[in-house]
Amino acid sequence: MPKSSSGQPPAAGAPRRALLGATVASAAGLALGLPQAAQAAQAAQDAEAAARKRPGSFRDLPYPTVIAHRGASGYRPEHTLGAYQLALDMGAHIVEQDLVPTKDGHLVCRHENDITGTTDVADRPEFAGRKATKSIDGVKLTGWFTEDFTLAELKTLRATERIPGTRQHNTLYDGRWSVPTFEEVLRWADQAGKERGAPVWLHVETKHPTYFRSLGLGLEEPLARLLRKYRRDRATSPLFVQSFEPTSIEKLHRLVATPGVVLLSGANTRPWDFVDSGDPRTVADLITPAGLKEIARYAKGIGPTLDLVIPRRADGSLGTPSTLVADAHAKGLILHPYTMRNENQFLPAEFRRGTDPNAYGDAFGAFRAYFETGIDGIFSDQCDTALLAAAEHRRR
Repeated sequence: MPKSSSGQPPAAGAPRRALLGATVASAAGLALGLPQAAQAAQAAQDAEAAARKRPGSFRDLPYPTVIAHRGASGYRPEHTLGAYQLALDMGAHIVEQDLVPTKDGHLVCRHENDITGTTDVADRPEFAGRKATKSIDGVKLTGWFTEDFTLAELKTLRATERIPGTRQHNTLYDGRWSVPTFEEVLRWADQAGKERGAPVWLHVETKHPTYFRSLGLGLEEPLARLLRKYRRDRATSPLFVQSFEPTSIEKLHRLVATPGVVLLSGANTRPWDFVDSGDPRTVADLITPAGLKEIARYAKGIGPTLDLVIPRRADGSLGTPSTLVADAHAKGLILHPYTMRNENQFLPAEFRRGTDPNAYGDAFGAFRAYFETGIDGIFSDQCDTALLAAAEHRRR
């Protein structure tokens, strides 16, 4: 996507032209001393205030866009209102949610329906009998799952840090928050938007939609109902819908006008909806010009793993950037790759510092390499670091 000299994407035409027109009229009136000057000046101020409050297009988001991955998950237990609020306070441009259903059909925010490692459920004797072994998208898992709990039961649990060995400091906040419903998050975003005077952008993922559909707990219809209820169902709504299953985004495209993003894993993997339907295509097929053209029919962007943007060599260092950014932009798609994390164990080899896998490496160097490919935004666990790196990139 082309950028202006200021580093911003091209502005939406009509609102900006209206504001400029009012401003020019005001200036001309004042210069001539016309009696209408005061009204023109007021009109300019009103137009500017309206422009600030208008959600606008996703193409008006700051560049590069920083997306708080599961909230400020580098500092608080993920997918809690505490993590979401901290991300917003840090200045994240978008805050991400992952959605899974409860037994009674409510959408809640968890990265997975397996809540063994993200809540205190294993320590709750009253739910010991809910422990089960299931196959989720071809992977056998043993634990506790949201679809076996009513919302009322789930609300008795408390959220905990998912990777305490890596982020021991996050365990300080274990138990402070419950599992939020997506409707609670929508209310929080609306209230925070009113307080800030600007809309709060969300990036919302449907998790395992084919699996849940097989249980009679389809995600797309209840999600669309909530988006309509909270007026986030339009092309200009401050929200993205995303999924690793392209057919889920196709379904949502038919239900709402909210911009969609197709998430893409490793090149040799197959989306689970393709596996389920017998579609032989892999992610490698989806990132060809023909595959991207097909995605652009029902989505506005892609969310590839960072390794699809810059493949890693055998030693874990960055190789030569692929053509994915240019190819996607040629089809009118934006790119929001995932996920940048500051810890050594997650960074490309050349940006690791020291021998402690949990210590921070040269995250700024890694951000610089990824931003130089022309990606439109990035998911990050530490959005404050990402914001500093994005500001540095704009200055360059």
